[in-house]
Amino acid sequence: MSMALAGRLKGVMQAPVTPLKDDFSFDADGFAKMVDFHVRHGAPAIAWPHHKAESLNLTVAERKLGAEIAVRTVAKRVPVSIFLGTLCEEDSIDIARHAEKIGADMVLAISPYVRRPTQDEIFDSVVRLGTATGLPILTYNSPWRNGEGVEFTADLVKRLVERLPNYIGMKDASFHSEKFMEISRVALSMRPGFAIIQGVEHLLAAYPLGAAGSFSSSGAIAPNLCNRFFASLEARDWENARECQFRISRLWKLFKEQYPSSLKGAMIMMGRPVGPTRLPLPTATKERVEFLRTQLDELGILQSEPQGW
Repeated sequence: MSMALAGRLKGVMQAPVTPLKDDFSFDADGFAKMVDFHVRHGAPAIAWPHHKAESLNLTVAERKLGAEIAVRTVAKRVPVSIFLGTLCEEDSIDIARHAEKIGADMVLAISPYVRRPTQDEIFDSVVRLGTATGLPILTYNSPWRNGEGVEFTADLVKRLVERLPNYIGMKDASFHSEKFMEISRVALSMRPGFAIIQGVEHLLAAYPLGAAGSFSSSGAIAPNLCNRFFASLEARDWENARECQFRISRLWKLFKEQYPSSLKGAMIMMGRPVGPTRLPLPTATKERVEFLRTQLDELGILQSEPQGW
């Protein structure tokens, strides 16, 4: 069952932001609208709450509520993944068990943050998470700048595949082609169908090496472009795929600056109000939103993508 689910993880999948009300409280109705928008516009899977969803600034109760809304709104139309990353492993285990109880399809695990854990520490942490639930589990490879973060090497992936029958894939945000190729070689040889999913938008270079898809930010703004991009990859239409990749990469560069407030600002401009960004993260200024408008206009996004919900 686990690996059959991995086979459904393909395409430009969507990781929604977290809509907030003007008083910074969680907007449950807005979140249900957003999840449904993504599924109706072709998202092959929903993954929440990633960093663009302000995951570390949400309470555990808010994360459970959002997970329940996501599962209920998607209603089995596509797979739903729940992110477990917290500053405390007990909270991660709690969220994992809750995800299983409410009918989520899988969980995404990362070892607790702040410092750089050893490979053995990451292995032990993922095993604890992966055995606390019967759900299929993905890991999140996030070796941040300056050597910080949580890095999954090919050797670590090999150990986890041997240890966890429910380990079905990885979100890879390493942006390192040589390390990615080694992970892909090892994982796919041991567990055919293992789903390697690009952490953001850089899918074109990874697709021929075995990547199944990506967890996108751009789909919040440009779902039509995302769908055309993956269709061109499947058709091996590399010229069209390159053109789509370059446009999506420009979008990502825009959103990465003042992340995720720029993404939220652009969504508001597309008629999809998602409110402010929770402190200490900044909310996009009017000047920033106006700059984003000029860029989206230049990219042809305003004219070619859905407005509103």
